[in-house]
Amino acid sequence: MAKPIMAKATAVWLVDNTTLSFKQIADFVEMHELEVQGIADGDVAQGVKGFDPIANNQLTQEEIDSAEADPLRKLKLKFNAAAQGEEKRRGPRYTPLSKRQDRPASILWLVKFHPELADSQISKLVGTTKPTIQAIRERTHWNISNIQPIDPVALGLCKQSELDAAVQKAAAKKAKEGAVMSDDERRKLVSTEQSLGMDAEPKIPTAIEGLETFTLAEDTVEEDKESGDYSDADSFFSLPEGSEEGDGDEDEKAKS
Repeated sequence: MAKPIMAKATAVWLVDNTTLSFKQIADFVEMHELEVQGIADGDVAQGVKGFDPIANNQLTQEEIDSAEADPLRKLKLKFNAAAQGEEKRRGPRYTPLSKRQDRPASILWLVKFHPELADSQISKLVGTTKPTIQAIRERTHWNISNIQPIDPVALGLCKQSELDAAVQKAAAKKAKEGAVMSDDERRKLVSTEQSLGMDAEPKIPTAIEGLETFTLAEDTVEEDKESGDYSDADSFFSLPEGSEEGDGDEDEKAKS
């Protein structure tokens, strides 16, 4: 159910001017039942002036009368055609003052890891202007040396679903244009969940790139055959013929 405008002031008016239950009012204005009870007791919303939902085209008197007669009935917000689609604003989103200093870091992250995103998409995601994005792209921003790329989702500037939707839209546009993408670029054009589920691409270390496969030459194999067969321990440790005699002569010379 849609929430009425000036919900707390509307709750104050309903508490003061109707016999609706606290739960009915709480459900209508999307507040907790105890908070509405606090309004009735004077502990909550002190000094808040009541906002008449009938005069402001949010409720009808017939709707209030029906709800007062039936405590289980829920109030229904009056349809207002002028308010439809009001939440879908055009242009950059509003960014709180406390988070505006984080926007350059998020822009740098998007430019670095999602270069396929258009400036208009980045502007809507983090609520910034195109000149700022262009300055960070060209590294002419006044504070570019101190900016570190940070995920805008982690900063709370946008939702993961919004980022994924923008990336998917960029992917569709890229595919429509028929541009050839590398595997790394293709990973950037999918959602986070899909990217994490992909198999890692095997890569050859740079230290051995360009090396060719060498085989043993025939003469090397023949030399190994002539040197003897050392497949067992006895043949490996066997001494050449005449070695014992040579060792004995050396011992006699040492004694003399």
